[in-house]
This record gives sequence, structure tokens and C-alpha cells, in this order.
Amino acid sequence: MTELDAEDNKLLVLARGALGRAGGAAGAAIRDTDGRTYAAGEVGLQALRLTALQSAVAAAISSGAEGFEAAVVVGGKFADAGVSAVREVSAGTRIIFADTSGAVFDIAEGYEATDA
Repeated sequence: MTELDAEDNKLLVLARGALGRAGGAAGAAIRDTDGRTYAAGEVGLQALRLTALQSAVAAAISSGAEGFEAAVVVGGKFADAGVSAVREVSAGTRIIFADTSGAVFDIAEGYEATDA
């Protein structure tokens, strides 16, 4: 299992909590560049469908976040549509994927756009 630093481990705990509260298949948490965290589960309404990561990004953006440092997705897939939303705001964001027990199985390291 990959060891996470204290801040990323906090995101893991928040994402697992969101998963438990929402009762869906995934939970996510994201930390903005000011250190604030946002956690969310999946939204499965007929009129609105969001992955947990999309929900966390929406909560952060609607609260005024201007960039992201890291995100954790628990129970989600690497192909989560929320990855594109995270990258649109902050290309360099590290996104950690874990199973529902909290074991990390993938880390998508971000990249910084450069002027060429």
C-alpha cells in the first residue's frame, strides 16, 4: 500500500466518509490551494448525474476555489469524468485513487502547462 502524507490521508478519510454518507459506489475529497477541503458522494438523480469527484469539484468551485492541490477518489475509476474537471482548473493536481477499504491503487500525477 502506498503511504500518503498527513494532508492526503485526511482527504482519504473525508472521501471514505462521503462514500459512507452518500451510500453510493464512490466518494471523493479535494483540497484547494488555500488548504480548504471539500468532500462529496455521487449524485444519481434523473435530472443530474455526477461522479463523486465531479461533485467535489462543483462544491469547491461554487465555494470560490481557484485551484487544487490534491484529490482522492475512493471506489471510483481512473476514467472518472471528474479528472477532466480537476485538470481544467489545475493541471498539476495529484489525484489519488483508492478502493473502499482505503488501499491506494493508482496515483495520477498532474502536469504543469508550459508556454512553448
